[in-house]
Amino acid sequence: MKQPAVLEEKVNRYESMMRKALSAFEIAPADDTHMKRVADDYSTMANSYYDDGVYFIKEGDLVNALACFSYGYAWLDAGVKLGVFKVSDKSLFTI
Repeated sequence: MKQPAVLEEKVNRYESMMRKALSAFEIAPADDTHMKRVADDYSTMANSYYDDGVYFIKEGDLVNALACFSYGYAWLDAGVKLGVFKVSDKSLFTI
């Protein structure tokens, strides 16, 4: 019989994965362009969700921490797919 997911392990795995992903990208578009503003917005959202996830871990709220890491990672992944982020470790993204 398959074991159910263990919330604490999953939260720790997603936090680690997201922390690595946040240090594995750079903004690709040139300054003073619409796409640079998009990249900045996506980056800000990803970092904000990561920070919120860390906060929720400290508060003992693992469900919301996991949600934050998942949403934050989605912003990064979307930025990579859109081409506004260059990545140094392609294994961290769904490209």
